[in-house]
Amino acid sequence: MAKSVNKVILIGNLGKDPEVKYTPGGMAVAKFSVATSSRYKDKAGEWQDRTEWHNIVVWDKLAGIAGEYLKKGGKVYIEGRLQTHSWEDPQTKQKKYMTEIVANDLMLLGGREGGAGGGENASRGGSRSDAAPNDMDQRAPEMEGASPISDDDIPF
Repeated sequence: MAKSVNKVILIGNLGKDPEVKYTPGGMAVAKFSVATSSRYKDKAGEWQDRTEWHNIVVWDKLAGIAGEYLKKGGKVYIEGRLQTHSWEDPQTKQKKYMTEIVANDLMLLGGREGGAGGGENASRGGSRSDAAPNDMDQRAPEMEGASPISDDDIPF
C-alpha cells in the first residue's frame, strides 16, 4: 500500500478559552476553536475577508498546556491531523458528521495582551512550561568577535 499523508498546519486566533475535561482513566482532553482568515478580491474588484473556524482537540500533557496558556483571541500555531467521526442525531435520526483537527504540536505565538505567550512551544506532550517568559528566545547567542558563517564553512 502506498504511503498517505494526513497533516494540517494552522496559524490562527482562538475563538474561546480551551475547555479541558478528563477521561475516566484520568487523561486530559482539551477542545477549542481556531479562526483562520484569508482575503481575496471578488468579481467587482472589492476586497473580501473570509474566516474559517476549525475545531481542535488536544490530548494528554498538551491538553494541560493548552488549558493553562491558551486564551481567547490569542494567536497559535497548530500542527496535527484531520479526524472525522459520525453519530446519529437522536431527534432527526439523521447521520451527522464532524471533522476536527487532532493536534500533536502547538506553539503559542505572541500578540494580544493577556493572550497566548510569546513563542512558548509545546510538542507531542512535551512542554517548556518551566521556562520563564524571558527565557523564550531560542536564537543562538551572539559570540563576541565571531565572524559570520560563509559558504566555505558549510561541509556539503
